[in-house]
Amino acid sequence: MSKVISGKKYRITVLTDRLLRFEYSEDGQFEDMLTMTVINRDFPDVSAYVRREEQFLIIETDELLVKYDEKPFTSNGLSVELKNFGSCYHYNFQYDNSGQNLFGTVRTLDTIDGGTLLGPGIFGRQGFATLYDGDSPLYDKVLDLFIERREAKTDFYFFGYGRDYYGGLKDFYTLSGATPLIPRYALGNWWSRYFRYTQKSYGNVVEKFKEEEIPLSVAVIDMDWHLTNVDPKYGSGWTGYTWDKELFPDYKRFLKMLKKNKLATTLNLHPADGIRAFEDQYTAVAKKMGMDPSTEEPVEFDFGDEKFRDAYFEEVMQPYEKDGVDFWWIDWQQGTGRNKGDVDPLVLLNHYHYKDQEKRNKRPMIFSRYAGPGSHRYPIGFSGDTVCSWKSLEFQPFFTSTASNIGYGWWSHDIGGHMMGDKDNDRLIRWIQFGVFSPIMRLHSSASPFLNKEPWVIAEPYHSVMKSFMRLRHRLVPYLYTENYRAYAEGKPLIRPMYYDFSENEESYNVPCEYGFGDVLFVSAITKPLDDKLKLSCVNAIIPFGRYVDLLSGRVYNGGKKRKLYRDISKIPVLMPAGGILPLAPDSAENGCDCPDKFELIVAAGADGSYTLYEDDGCSMDYRDGKYVTTKFECRYDKKAEKIDVSIKASEGELSLIPAKRDYDITLIGAGERRTLSIKGVKASEGTAVTFYNVILSGNNHVREVFEILERAEIEILTKDKIYGAVSSMTSEEFLDWLRSADVLETLKDAITEVFEDIL
Repeated sequence: MSKVISGKKYRITVLTDRLLRFEYSEDGQFEDMLTMTVINRDFPDVSAYVRREEQFLIIETDELLVKYDEKPFTSNGLSVELKNFGSCYHYNFQYDNSGQNLFGTVRTLDTIDGGTLLGPGIFGRQGFATLYDGDSPLYDKVLDLFIERREAKTDFYFFGYGRDYYGGLKDFYTLSGATPLIPRYALGNWWSRYFRYTQKSYGNVVEKFKEEEIPLSVAVIDMDWHLTNVDPKYGSGWTGYTWDKELFPDYKRFLKMLKKNKLATTLNLHPADGIRAFEDQYTAVAKKMGMDPSTEEPVEFDFGDEKFRDAYFEEVMQPYEKDGVDFWWIDWQQGTGRNKGDVDPLVLLNHYHYKDQEKRNKRPMIFSRYAGPGSHRYPIGFSGDTVCSWKSLEFQPFFTSTASNIGYGWWSHDIGGHMMGDKDNDRLIRWIQFGVFSPIMRLHSSASPFLNKEPWVIAEPYHSVMKSFMRLRHRLVPYLYTENYRAYAEGKPLIRPMYYDFSENEESYNVPCEYGFGDVLFVSAITKPLDDKLKLSCVNAIIPFGRYVDLLSGRVYNGGKKRKLYRDISKIPVLMPAGGILPLAPDSAENGCDCPDKFELIVAAGADGSYTLYEDDGCSMDYRDGKYVTTKFECRYDKKAEKIDVSIKASEGELSLIPAKRDYDITLIGAGERRTLSIKGVKASEGTAVTFYNVILSGNNHVREVFEILERAEIEILTKDKIYGAVSSMTSEEFLDWLRSADVLETLKDAITEVFEDIL
């Protein structure tokens, strides 16, 4: 149980040996209710020792030393020393600046062209951070009710986790609630566009994706699903709940068509104007609210009113969900409340929408903006209307991974940008590549006829690259879904800043476009245009100590360095550590995200490793009752015997959820040319094993890769001949010495040198 140390005007709660709560109140009244941010303070027992030294109260845990003068908090009167880290916090009312904060996230990126200042997270460069909770809404768990604050309090949490980022997140999730498991369908490709579709034209889009052999899993219908041209006496058509019969004459049939095509459906909502008299549901809602429908008085939007919420869900949302709507895009843009102290309507919308689905054993999911710390309990996040620019793309990898510092791991962006900007297929492809290796892959754009992301209107070579990456996204679903479970069960977000795993490397804090993507992959998003001469783009990245193989190019790296990584338009760097095992679904154009009956296991040669696949029904809450399946994969590398043993263990759990037999292709990378061993009909209840023989760890084919760089570059032929002649006739060491002094472009030198990072 937590330990509480209190005086007349202060209260200090020791939650863990690294997590403290500080409160100060002139009237001696302290808040025991839960809040939007904090829904649990019941932690396991923790040791804390209290003593006095002169005028100071001393509180000591295994990790922290608190020194407090028992007066109103000041920088001289309250300090917390990290005993094993060598830093000390002095109270600062500017909570976001404490400890050189590593930041968290922000409500929205609406209309922002490039970067913006982010809110604070729970980590800092000095090993600590503070999280203010004195003004977040109070929460009554029994009544499921949020209560506005009458006045702000001095109430904050101190996180002193040094560089133990996973430990800090684990305790944050204990304090603020776990990240839920999202439905499996959310992990495929989403099609979204702000466009006045009809029932027929949207169906044509679905068919066109089939013809293109590009899989989808979610169909988004923006606001034109509902009536938008309404009588001015009712106001604008921004808010609406009645299907537009001119566009969708048989909406139930339309939703069934999407289901038949294995697509989940979400509809856009702008709920601010309430339920008005032109809506199909108006009479039923008005009666439930005790209003006379004949007056045509609008039912005002008030999500703080339980009666309104009940009518809203029972008469509007739930019937549409029965018709086939899977979740709702809550596009709230009206601020944080009418009056000071109001509970933010976005908090209420996110919470009650999520809970309404949860009550019916439906795995909940919403699609909405971030409403402050604690919002991770209501995934997915909508980052807002993005400007189409390189600056916006460049900010998004940093923005997305950094959000994990406040536990928010499921951002969804307008991939490719929503509005303004200019047409740039190079940028579009780089954005799609990032989208495939981001939490949610959702293409989106405005209705402008010049802002198209339909693959069939994209010119080559961009079309082929777009297609291959969107197909890859669906291949990644088994891995993504497992990491989805790890986020829920272990508190490890899918996307993580590099310093989470490599904090001993100072450069891990200086690679904003590189991030961990689950436990097996390290991705570097390319956010710059192609070099005019090289026809390559580059990104700054660290290559951690060890051996790494690029999943997409096969290039091998010896780690322990920071450098620029160069790629043509068809690839981005996706590094796997030696011993990494990546489960992939078959390369297929089929919609949806079903558990596959065949896998390809990618094994990176050079070390032992394992990976445990997680599967369940993908849509219900039954996993909480143990209804899921795990399958462990292992590889054992024997350098002396020149072999790698790969085993597929017997699956454990509710085996009825997965195919009784599966085919496996096991592909080895990083040991010469890719090799694949195929096994048919592996019984889930038994598993199997295979062995790769004559495994000799390979490096890169230097001559071939240098030729490819030169062949692509738009430079003088004589320069190409000179470089190619040198690399073909010299040893690697001789060539690199020659290259350093050669009179050629420095960028070309650097791109060529990267090829030799397997021996450097």
